[in-house]
Amino acid sequence: MVTGAPLKSLTRNWPSTFAPHSFDRPKKRPGPERITGRSSSGELLDELLLAPTLVIAVKPNCDGCHDFIFSELSEFEGLTVVIVTANDEVASEWEKAPRPIYTSPELFAALDIRSPPFYVLLQPDPSLVVGEGIAFSPTQVASEIAGVIS
Repeated sequence: MVTGAPLKSLTRNWPSTFAPHSFDRPKKRPGPERITGRSSSGELLDELLLAPTLVIAVKPNCDGCHDFIFSELSEFEGLTVVIVTANDEVASEWEKAPRPIYTSPELFAALDIRSPPFYVLLQPDPSLVVGEGIAFSPTQVASEIAGVIS
């Protein structure tokens, strides 16, 4: 029990001004020249990295991944967005996703992605990792990468 402190100092002020952000500092390093993977429907992704690309790593049963899988992702207009998972365990929760989710353990390894939800921002020519971190929400990721892509 706290004694001597007025009750007002123990109450929370609403609305909260908390804004989540990634705690990982980007490690600028070479990125892959190609983005590869396979969707649950068998669609093959094998593209040369020609434009700024945002890779979003997701996993099944991940509440933090939901918005990246099902929202419009309009925050990332002008970027190529690729959503990947590490293994081919098909998540039934993704069946109605508006975009493909590619399985690419090779991309996870190449980008040193250890645990989703995570994002990596790649720039082409030469391919470099220029931003990365924990992905809490599309708005948070857009805010973090805004200074890098502008």
